[in-house]
Amino acid sequence: MTSYRDRTEAGRTLADRLTALIGEPDVVVLGLVRGGVPVARVVAERLGAPLDVLVVRKLGMPWAPEVAFGALGPAGVRVVNDMVAGQLSHDDITDVQRREQAELDRREQLYRAGRPALSLAGCTAVIVDDGLATGATARAAVQVARRLGARRVVVAVPVGAQEAYEMLAAEADQVICAQRPPAFTAVGAYYDDFHEVSDDEVTEALTATA
Repeated sequence: MTSYRDRTEAGRTLADRLTALIGEPDVVVLGLVRGGVPVARVVAERLGAPLDVLVVRKLGMPWAPEVAFGALGPAGVRVVNDMVAGQLSHDDITDVQRREQAELDRREQLYRAGRPALSLAGCTAVIVDDGLATGATARAAVQVARRLGARRVVVAVPVGAQEAYEMLAAEADQVICAQRPPAFTAVGAYYDDFHEVSDDEVTEALTATA
């Protein structure tokens, strides 16, 4: 297994797997906020396709936020893993959802400022993230894209867990995952530089590719 220097290098590697989409009409590259945006920026530039963002919030366990029991997306999409959520009380679930919905609304307002609502009618939506751990966030993103009218949904990531890859393969029209380590640990383990992407970085990427 090789690690990526940073998200830009990961984007280049991923773009090499997506060259079949160059020249196809109505392709839109969607970076999952926030970590997927720098990867998606490179992919969009290589494909000559517009870049936009998809804001999806993971619903994490209260005592282990990195472990998802589900995810939220715009357009009222909510995905829940009942097996994991079954460990939580109704109040726990409500509290996490309320907090993540507020953050989702904040980011939507921030990133869409002065820009129209995302419409994917008739498009091939290429959903890009920096990696797949549980796949819950990407699964919500696929459902959001379909609800927004996407004709075809492709999920593309530089690295991911085999289990998450298989789950998404049943949801998306195509899943491209450049690396699937047999003993997957965490997405950040496969990057030398895995800094937390800031709101400013997301805004700058959108401005630069507008």
